[in-house]
Amino acid sequence: MKYILMWLAFFAFYLGFTQELVPITKEEVIAKVNERNNTIKMAHEDVLAAKGDYNQTNAAILPNISVSHTGIATTNPLMAFGSKLNQEILTAADFNPDLLNNPSQIEDYATRIEVQQPLVNFDGMYQRKAAKAKWNATELNSERTQDYLSLETEKAYMQLQLAYKSVEVLEKAMKTAIENKRIAVNSFKQGYLQKSDVLAIEVRVTEIENQLQYANSSILNASNYLSTLMNDDSNKILKPTDSLLVENKVLTEVKLSENRKDILAMNSATEAYRQMHKADQMSFLPRLNAFGTYELHDDEIFQGDANGYLFGAELKWNLFEGSKRFGKSQKSKAEYNKSKLQLEQYKAESQLELNKANRGFQDAKNKLKLTKLALEQSKEALRIRTNRFEQGLEKTTDLLISETQFSEKQLEYFATVFQYNYALAYVQFLTKE
Repeated sequence: MKYILMWLAFFAFYLGFTQELVPITKEEVIAKVNERNNTIKMAHEDVLAAKGDYNQTNAAILPNISVSHTGIATTNPLMAFGSKLNQEILTAADFNPDLLNNPSQIEDYATRIEVQQPLVNFDGMYQRKAAKAKWNATELNSERTQDYLSLETEKAYMQLQLAYKSVEVLEKAMKTAIENKRIAVNSFKQGYLQKSDVLAIEVRVTEIENQLQYANSSILNASNYLSTLMNDDSNKILKPTDSLLVENKVLTEVKLSENRKDILAMNSATEAYRQMHKADQMSFLPRLNAFGTYELHDDEIFQGDANGYLFGAELKWNLFEGSKRFGKSQKSKAEYNKSKLQLEQYKAESQLELNKANRGFQDAKNKLKLTKLALEQSKEALRIRTNRFEQGLEKTTDLLISETQFSEKQLEYFATVFQYNYALAYVQFLTKE
């Protein structure tokens, strides 16, 4: 009775579990992750921010144009005389010393258009190149982030497959254990078995039940993680449309590529530091800028009866800023040298990781062969002992050992399939350009 109630409770749980099952393919998951994942979206925003930094450097080549409208009222002798002059209303009477020294209040409304055009700005040009290299590095990092999320999604999908496969194996083991218990109970009633044999089988049933509970929890965990990757808060239970099988992809030459996006991003970052150092060095050179203004003056607002313009060029050489530029150049040189060392270190670590991943793949490949062979052997041993047990020729403990070994070998085999498939995907990720 206790066993029946236990199974009814488990059935009720599993019924609620299966009501929200949503079938999904690996391709659908990856597509939704690429579209919705917040990490990918943040990486894209980083690209837009770097692009914004680059667009700001347009100031090194494009003009700066401003328009202003100013209104004043003054009795200041100099300002009053100048305002009349700007408005082109000055007369001979205005040169009267009394009027010059004590002018009446005058209003002046001026519209001013000002243009500043950089002509020669060496440090600005190198800053622009540095911003472009940084933008390129950010784009490459964004693409690499998407590749990594695809790998993580594939791993999570395979974990979900493994969890469902484990449930499938344990459910079959449960059915077998229940049947063996039925046989054992009948044999006990007939006096062929002892009570301890029946209790041993009941313990085995309880063990499988616990394992099944953990496997169902693994399904929930893997499903929730996939939902998080897809930025889906519905918390529906996902179910792969395909089963966990050995990938038949063949690895070609396993070699670290200099064109891998993260390595190219590091190269671009180093180039950005180099250009910034160049910009600091160019700041010692003079700058040549053109400028021009066009003004409209009137004694009424938003009018412009009088106008005039001014244009010219300025060659400016800032010779000394209290050694500030020397220190800035020294700092940028150190950052550039550091970035070169970081690039070399990153390449070395990437090669080390690739070598390690390739060895892990070969180990998983060998382990897959061994676990498959062990699974076949344990399956045959269980078949023989089950037949002998039904005929009363095999001990209960030996049968339980064979059942346990078979289910363990099944779980180990599928775990090895997962390990093999992920090792393969990881090596492909590390060699992807």
